[in-house]
Amino acid sequence: MRLRCAVLDDYQGVATGMADWSAVADSVEVTTFDRHFADEDALAAALAEFDIVVTLRERVSFPASLLARLPRLRLLIASGMRNTVIDYAAAEAHGVTVCGTPSSSTPPVELTWALLLGLARGIVAEHNALRSGGPWQSTVGADLHGRRLGLLGLGRIGGQVARVGLAFGMRVSAWSQNLTAERTEEVGVELAPSKEELLATGDFVSVHLALGDRTRGLVGAEELALLKPTAFLVNTSRSAIVDQDALLDALRAGRIAGAGLDVFDTEPLPAGHPMRSAPRLLATPHLGYVSRSNYEAYYGSAVENIQAFLAGAPLRRLG
Repeated sequence: MRLRCAVLDDYQGVATGMADWSAVADSVEVTTFDRHFADEDALAAALAEFDIVVTLRERVSFPASLLARLPRLRLLIASGMRNTVIDYAAAEAHGVTVCGTPSSSTPPVELTWALLLGLARGIVAEHNALRSGGPWQSTVGADLHGRRLGLLGLGRIGGQVARVGLAFGMRVSAWSQNLTAERTEEVGVELAPSKEELLATGDFVSVHLALGDRTRGLVGAEELALLKPTAFLVNTSRSAIVDQDALLDALRAGRIAGAGLDVFDTEPLPAGHPMRSAPRLLATPHLGYVSRSNYEAYYGSAVENIQAFLAGAPLRRLG
């Protein structure tokens, strides 16, 4: 009897076409799910008969309570090599092997700039007006050249975002709790003396930090109040770093020029969520890592991981 493999959150229906699954076809039956399960009960019921699960990034949590309800599960594959929503100790206790895949940081860098440029030049508003017979020009674009780009975080993604900003002729500064002058000199940007200084002087501020105890709620109402009324905030990292309610208040009151978001406290966003209708907001449905090259790497490596697991030599183990 073949093992059963579930692929979660295949919204675009591309999982089986992005890799050659024929290598495991004799041993594994693959089922894809194109919708997100709303709660643990629904997820546990859907996955109860599967031996292998492939999950994308951190879209789905696998706490101890869920793993205890999946007695057949033996292999859990998560895209990327870092996942904070899997209980690794519980997985080990239940005999579940957890593996990762390669992942490129380039796609979220590119999406960050798509949001930033879209905000700066009013692309969506002008596009909609042109297509609907609206006014011919209704916005005045914000310049990038010579303006200040403030980066909260200068890791792999933040460093690449910084280099693009420099190529645009922007003045780039960065800050995080552990950021050093050596790192900013390596990238060629300024080290902001404080978070407050970075926020108060930035014409564009972009978030590129990992979510943890020190970064959760790092940008709240007080911090948002420091931004210039002409400033734009972009977050393609983790929603909880920026207080969502405080940001909504700032957008509604027009205290900042706009925001670009790819991440939200609840995903997928419910139909009536206030973020869907917030003014001055350019938003995308968590597309940061969603690109052809990454999906080919994720699903191609998932097939490799399944082959290796079946051979008794798991690859890219996590935990």
